[in-house]
Amino acid sequence: MVSDTSADDVGKLSKALAAEHAAVYAYGLLGARTSGSLRDRMTLAFEAHRARRDQLRTYLRARGGRPVEPDASYALPFFPGDATLAVRLAVHLESGITAAYLELAAARDTSLRRYAALAMQDAVSRSYGFRPDQPAAFPGMPVAATPAPSVVKD
Repeated sequence: MVSDTSADDVGKLSKALAAEHAAVYAYGLLGARTSGSLRDRMTLAFEAHRARRDQLRTYLRARGGRPVEPDASYALPFFPGDATLAVRLAVHLESGITAAYLELAAARDTSLRRYAALAMQDAVSRSYGFRPDQPAAFPGMPVAATPAPSVVKD
């Protein structure tokens, strides 16, 4: 039997797992549709998300939960028809992963909170690696305003 505290954490873990399933699916597609160094980065992201997915399954089972299975396919917000769109989709995926782990960061179990924080850090770092010229705001935080030009007075 799962306690109320564990049930709350199991729900958060399940949501993070569902997000990882979607990321594994999408990065599999992205790896197949890219080439060169971009494909290498997509493959590394695929492997990272697959490892996180497997760890989340372990955490769920250890807490008496039943891991959700992946869907046969996932609807993408747009089709990555070229390298620019592939990068855009990868950044979108990492943003979604960060948001999924943000909820897990509120888990009662401190080890899960730490795991979630590290997962968010990884996702944000991957996103930045794909688009260093356009860093995203952390979920829940406002986008930084463009600084006003400084005025020099005589």
